[in-house]
Formats: sequence, C-alpha cells, structure tokens
Amino acid sequence: MSDTEFNVTFAGPLVTVQDVGRRGHMRFGVPHSGPMDRLAFQAAHTALGNAPGLGALEVSLGGLVLTCTQGAVTLSITGGDFVVDHAGQTHRSWVILTVKKGERLSLRAGPSGSWAYVAFAGQLHAQSWLGSSATHALSGFGGGTVTTGQVLGVKQSEIRDDRLGDIPQIQGVDTPQHDGVDTGPIRVVMGPQDRHFEAAALDHFTSAPFKVTDAYDRMGMRLNGPALGLKAALSIPSEPIVRGSVQVAGDGVPTVLLADHQTTGGYPKIATVIGRDTDRLAQHRKGQEMRFKSICAQDAVRIARDHSARMAGYLDQIAVARGSFAQRLMRENLIFGCDWD
Repeated sequence: MSDTEFNVTFAGPLVTVQDVGRRGHMRFGVPHSGPMDRLAFQAAHTALGNAPGLGALEVSLGGLVLTCTQGAVTLSITGGDFVVDHAGQTHRSWVILTVKKGERLSLRAGPSGSWAYVAFAGQLHAQSWLGSSATHALSGFGGGTVTTGQVLGVKQSEIRDDRLGDIPQIQGVDTPQHDGVDTGPIRVVMGPQDRHFEAAALDHFTSAPFKVTDAYDRMGMRLNGPALGLKAALSIPSEPIVRGSVQVAGDGVPTVLLADHQTTGGYPKIATVIGRDTDRLAQHRKGQEMRFKSICAQDAVRIARDHSARMAGYLDQIAVARGSFAQRLMRENLIFGCDWD
C-alpha cells in the first residue's frame, strides 16, 4: 500500500466529499447531509471491498476531471448514467477501474441521472467535522467542496485487480422499469399537514405531473406544477422535518427536501416521500417530469422492509471479488474437445 494523489483538473459546481452522513446532531440544528443517492454511494464502496464509513466524491452534472500525479489506485464509479473517460477508453458509470500516475479520469453528464460517486480503494484524505467528512454544501463544513486546482490524496491506496469491471445494478421489482431505470410514480405518505390544503390541491398533487425546476441543490428540489392552495392562511410553529418532506410555500409551490435539508420548518407539508424513492427522485434532472402516488403508512413500512432485505442481498452479491484475470481464466472451461488425429 502507498499514497496516491490527484490534481483536480476541473470540478463543476456541487462536487463534494461525502460519507454516510452526520448522525445524531439534528436536535442541535445540524443537518444529516451524506449522499443524495445513498444506495449508489454504498454500492461504490461495497463493490470495491471497502470497509464501512469511508468517504467518497459526489459529482454533480457539472462533471469532474482528475489527473493522477502520484501512485495508482483502483476506484469505482456509480450513481447516475454518466460518461467516464479513462486512458483513452470510454465507459459508463457503474464500473471499477485502476488509475495510474499520468492518467486522466473524466466524468461528465450522460443520458440520465444528476449525481455520480467516485470511491477509492483507500482512505480519501478529508477534514472531519463532528465525526463525519460529509459536506454540508451551504456552509462547507465537513470534507468540503472540491474545486479546480485542488490536490486530493488517497492514503493507503491499493490496486485491486480482482475487482475490475462492470458493477451489476440492482433491479427494481415494485416499480416499472425502462432500460434499468425506475419509471414509476414517486410514492408518498400524505401529511402531516394535508388537512390544511384545499381538496383540489390534494387531487392535483396525486394526479397532475410536476417538473423539476432549476431551483435544485443538495438542500431541496423545487417543482413546477399546479399550485397547491391552502384552505386558509396558516401560522404553523416550526417542527422537525425529514428527508423527503414535501413542503409548500405561500405561493402554492412544492419543494421536496433532500440530503442537506434544514432540521426544522414552518411551511405546511402536504406529504413525505418514502425512503425507498428518495434516491431515484434525487437523480431527476431539471425539466424531468414526475408524478406522485399516495400510499398508506403500513404499505410504506412493508416497502421499506422489503427493499432493505433486497438491498442487503444485492450488496452481498457485489461484495464478492471476481478474482484476478488469471483466476477468472482458471474458473472457465476453455476446452471444448480434443482431436487426437
């Protein structure tokens, strides 16, 4: 093992260091933060054989270009469908590569998705705040925003030839699929303030399409659709809120709260996106359309349990190393017959 360094040749906006998130501090007003797409983040580390708790880079649609200036390291790329250029070859995300000194790695927006993850076979050097390197983008606390010209270090970096290749993606079974991407409605549990909305607003929320606006960052996603009118002006005391809360301002416009959401809020909340669907909602892009579907709390619990079990099985599957090239050849039956003449 040795250390590897990268020069950040280019970094778009909202490229940050993230780990699993900062737990246990929301009661003090400190957001949880962590990855926008939690499954993709976890898969990036698991497929590399990394121990839990390590940090990774979260890459926005603006993209990222890294040049390796020292050492070599195996890394994984997951998340949205980004285009990956490395050593003269083009790949799609959900792949494991080894980058060596003098080589360049480029990530840019591809057909779909808003966030990609780069995990390293080693420990990404990053500052810690309150026990976590997860970056709160608005304040910059944590590992921080990655900027052009910065030097990134990976301690105790390793080359893991037995991990190279494509990473299988989990396939959804409870939502429609198109080219491996969930296309079903975003499922929500209505409330807790749905009773304060007009009947027409409740109907529009679960029947009309909404589109992602350009007011979209790690804190939340503002949507464009029919106005969601309130029955009367309200003065709701601020209360704790969670990732996936759909809060509606006085103009009737909904905003879905995401990884860096504030810890309390006083806007009425018409619904809450279930945990199973927050990752794929976060991968939507500006102008992309979505619909919401109301389910009961009991169904949300069942979906959460089923998804947790399926996710555990999926992660166990991709955690198994493929073996080196020589080992893979030894596992294959390359003899199809013999001609003794």
